[in-house]
Amino acid sequence: MSSMKVGIIGAGKMAGALVQGWVGKGVVAANQVMASVPEKDAKLLKPLQDLGCLATNDNMEAVSFADVVVLGVKPGVVPFVAKDLHNKGKGQLLISVAAGIDTKKIQQYFGSDWRFVRAMPNTAVTVGEGATVYCLGEGAGQADGQIVQKLFSSVGFCERVQEGQIDAVTGVSGSGPAYMYLILEAMADEGVRQGLERNISYSLAAQTMVGAGRMVLDTGTHPGVLKDEVTSPGGSTIAALRALELGGLRGIMMSAVSAASDRCRDMNK
Repeated sequence: MSSMKVGIIGAGKMAGALVQGWVGKGVVAANQVMASVPEKDAKLLKPLQDLGCLATNDNMEAVSFADVVVLGVKPGVVPFVAKDLHNKGKGQLLISVAAGIDTKKIQQYFGSDWRFVRAMPNTAVTVGEGATVYCLGEGAGQADGQIVQKLFSSVGFCERVQEGQIDAVTGVSGSGPAYMYLILEAMADEGVRQGLERNISYSLAAQTMVGAGRMVLDTGTHPGVLKDEVTSPGGSTIAALRALELGGLRGIMMSAVSAASDRCRDMNK
């Protein structure tokens, strides 16, 4: 895959993080990547140029260069980008990471002569711990799925799903880092109130979150079982769990996932 040419339309945080991960892992060669942004956003290209990637302000140039095109712009920008690229594909694989826009709508926007894939990564791809799902759209086949799997599994977990599941995925993992940051911040703030230095409190809360996730992934043990293993009769953990249950943490988290998923569905209407 190192000879595969990749065009990036929009070089914001997500697209930039993906490119840096792919190049860093040797999945794609830096000189085989061309990123495109409007002139007013040219500063976004510098980190990628420093890696050795090519840069342009012309989306059509990036498309003509590429075997695989990654659509990395915000959902509201997609229709404007698509106007200049409608029916301009030459059979390339087009991977959209825009939330809330399904493959049928992407196909309507971009027209024919593309192979469509929709992917939903999260921002943890920045540190190689992303959670990404994808589905195949019109024209995309098994070989395209293998390309997507290779790209996104290099920056974390990657799984193929049915398109109807992607809005739910957005609620769990796409928006999920923000929920974790809020919980982490709250834990650390109380640690400070209890007398810990802030940097130590943040590190403890963050590593606890990382470790708990890794325990679930590596052991395959149900989270409830792992929770019970930490919880001694009459101890501090069960006292804390009672406080969380009385505060409605489960219901609040489920409502958050539901709200994000519903909003994603609304965006596609």
